[in-house]
Amino acid sequence: MDPYEKTARLMTALEQQLRAHDLWQDESPDEVALTSTLPFAVDTLSCAEWLQWVFLPRMHHLVEERLPLPTQFSIYPYAEEAAKLTPALAGVLPVINELDHWLGGAIQ
Repeated sequence: MDPYEKTARLMTALEQQLRAHDLWQDESPDEVALTSTLPFAVDTLSCAEWLQWVFLPRMHHLVEERLPLPTQFSIYPYAEEAAKLTPALAGVLPVINELDHWLGGAIQ
């Protein structure tokens, strides 16, 4: 399977899981929250917000433009820690784990 196609499928699965666990938001956080310079925007966004409003759009852009996909990739530890505060994230962790394995160096 084409790496971009597989990545797009994983992005779709992530969005579906965020929606299934009531973590999807209809309204974007304010612009200030989205311009955080800290990793995962931990100072301004929840993990689910970061996934929806920062991670997914950036990854979709890479896929759509067929730009290089990340190879040094690990968001599972962050999401796992965030799930301690937001238990609904536990339902999203399997997809995030798959993303970590795929983008963390398994792309063929």
